[in-house]
Amino acid sequence: MLDQLARGALLRTANFIAGQWQPAASGALHPVTDPATLRPIAQVPDSDAADGRAAVDAAAAAFPEWRARSARERAQLLKRWHALIVQHQDDLARIVSSEQGKPLAEARGEVLYGASYVEWFAEEATRAHGDVIPEPVRGKKLLAIKEPVGVVAAITPWNFPLAMIARKIAPALAAGCTVVAKPAEDTPLTALALVALAQEAGFPAGVLNMVAASRDRTPAVVDTWLADARVRKLTFTGSTPVGQHLARESATTLKKVSMELGGNAPFIVFEDADIDAAVEGLMVSKFRNGGQTCVCPNRVFVHEKVEGRFVDKLVARVSALHVGPATDPKSQIGPMINARAVEKIERHVQDAVSKGAWVATGGRRLRSPDAKGEGHFYAPTVLAGAKPDMVLAQEETFGPVVPIFTFKDEAEVVAAANDTPFGLAAYFYTQDPARIWRVAEALETGIVGINEGALAAEAAPFGGVKASGYGREGSRHGLDDYMHIKYLCQGGLQ
Repeated sequence: MLDQLARGALLRTANFIAGQWQPAASGALHPVTDPATLRPIAQVPDSDAADGRAAVDAAAAAFPEWRARSARERAQLLKRWHALIVQHQDDLARIVSSEQGKPLAEARGEVLYGASYVEWFAEEATRAHGDVIPEPVRGKKLLAIKEPVGVVAAITPWNFPLAMIARKIAPALAAGCTVVAKPAEDTPLTALALVALAQEAGFPAGVLNMVAASRDRTPAVVDTWLADARVRKLTFTGSTPVGQHLARESATTLKKVSMELGGNAPFIVFEDADIDAAVEGLMVSKFRNGGQTCVCPNRVFVHEKVEGRFVDKLVARVSALHVGPATDPKSQIGPMINARAVEKIERHVQDAVSKGAWVATGGRRLRSPDAKGEGHFYAPTVLAGAKPDMVLAQEETFGPVVPIFTFKDEAEVVAAANDTPFGLAAYFYTQDPARIWRVAEALETGIVGINEGALAAEAAPFGGVKASGYGREGSRHGLDDYMHIKYLCQGGLQ
């Protein structure tokens, strides 16, 4: 698909530091592979500590001038960037699909979703209000103002290579921070294309810096940022173990940190639920991006009175999903990102079956017509008879697998839903108004979908509790994570 780009200049294969496109200092490269075909589609810099330091040098040098710009000036640049992203939606979607694998229609949706954060924070930039505090004694004026924290390091995942990086960069730039960023090793091309459009929008040199690195060399880049006191904020989306490591290492320089980490989302269907609506909500929430999202339902709890009807309707929908590469316009489920992802899914399914679950549909690898059977495809799967001792009840599967658990009463299922270290998202379906409030308040998650499977919105705060992290992205709260509060006290006014 990359040969179909209307604007080939968006395909960038170099780091962007201090306003210049440049190779890694070492000259090293690493390949980017299409997960549907396993064929290399590009090579990007395999950066190391020297590139990480150069990016921070550029961001630190650019910070004084950028923070001094008015909020309206920063907002205007963000709006230009937003317009360019929307204008190049099709090309950006082709890049996303080529390196990440999701169907092209879904990639187009991601582009607009990511762009919505740029537009939102362009508008929020002019609303970073402080406070005038009533003076405790005559002759004093007390103020609280908000200021940018400084250089921000952003580390993003592969599952939404455009939306996740836009969701971090946009509020940082809106707040007056400068940025050093590292996209996931599997999906750097989308981030580099976004930077090319930011450069075209007119952001000054050094305000936004992007370095690519392989899985092996990523620690060298990130450790440089963790140790550098000039980096005042770290924002990360990824696994909980990596987030815990980053949080520990950030403590040495007392960085401000926000973490959007792993999940183990419950999806609860009560006996009074609208079954058709619940099935539709599960399809929307579970099979987006082939089940490779942090808010995907990972444990589906269905009341024993409606289990049969729910499973029958669900299996009919899941078995009809079309799996294939993004080049196939009929595709609804693309490949998994890499071999490790497929191996984890297989391990979870095999463990569940060995402990008494049975496959209602799917449960196997699929051959790719484009790759002689070598693509990372897995059939959308429904497993009935799931139990709490199965690995998939305790770990995030991150794939198109739906395990069905049954329950008898509300207290039982709420306890089961909360019986996890994680607390990112939860979903439930019921038509009982009193139950809605009881359950919504009882679930230990940062996000709750009530009779709704599609949760994402730039105007809403996104983030978790417990081992799913802290901090919020999106909404008016998302800007605060990139600012600190300064208290001003002026005396002698009497």
